[in-house]
Amino acid sequence: MNSANGAAVVVGVDGSEPALRAVRLAAAEAARRHRPLRVVHGFIWPLLRVAGSPPPGAPPGAGLRKQAEELVSAAVAEAETAAPGLRVSGEIIDGEAAAVLLGESPTATMIVLGDRGLGGFAALVVGSVAIQVAAHADCPVLVARGTQRSVGPVVVGVDGSALSQAAIEFAAEEAAVRGARLHAVHAYTHPTSSGPGDMLPLVYEESMLRDEEDRILAESLTGLSDRHPQVPLTREVVHGRAAAVLTEAARTAQLVVVGAHGRSGLTGLLLGSVSQGVLHHADCPVAVVRSPT
Repeated sequence: MNSANGAAVVVGVDGSEPALRAVRLAAAEAARRHRPLRVVHGFIWPLLRVAGSPPPGAPPGAGLRKQAEELVSAAVAEAETAAPGLRVSGEIIDGEAAAVLLGESPTATMIVLGDRGLGGFAALVVGSVAIQVAAHADCPVLVARGTQRSVGPVVVGVDGSALSQAAIEFAAEEAAVRGARLHAVHAYTHPTSSGPGDMLPLVYEESMLRDEEDRILAESLTGLSDRHPQVPLTREVVHGRAAAVLTEAARTAQLVVVGAHGRSGLTGLLLGSVSQGVLHHADCPVAVVRSPT
């Protein structure tokens, strides 16, 4: 995450209702972190060789670029209403939405966007822009999903991998600025065969397996309370699939934080199965955090 002084929270807008929800969420986030808010719209029409200016004789206010200016102005006004006194700016950038937001990510504190936009298909729970940006951004990505709550814990999924450490640190920061409890959740299932010839024991000692999973969670959280002493920390080890466990935890959370890839992630996937599952089903905003490369 870019922690330079003055780095803005960036929110992508397209005039849709999910984007306006994202604006309100981003305004609250920027206010909590004492950062400016930057409202960005990706103006795709020049790439498609479509004129953004109105044709001769068109009425005042016509033209695609004028419409883009109006939706950015409306989003800026929405943010200023949601967080009075917040420094808010807006900009139209020529380009496709995901590419524009990814271009913002190296210098942003975080990127916030709606789960779906105007170009979304009805069958998709989370739009392609949200998936692409969450998978590739150089900063945390906050997706406005479900119910925005001001109470409840910040939940973070922990899988014991080095990749989840960035998610844990970000979740602790979020809990601190929100004055919330941090609830670290580690989900596990029984071992499964990884291929032909992989012999597994016929009987598992459940208590031994549980002890090992407890150890994984404890080691992942080593030193966290020293680094964030103001954040109350609870931990939970749950037998079950991680996406389902975290989705259930989201029912009472104000935020769920996941890593872009976990212990079993495949590098060819845009996002790991756990992060995708949580993005599709969580009933609260979801933050996806990539490890620094």
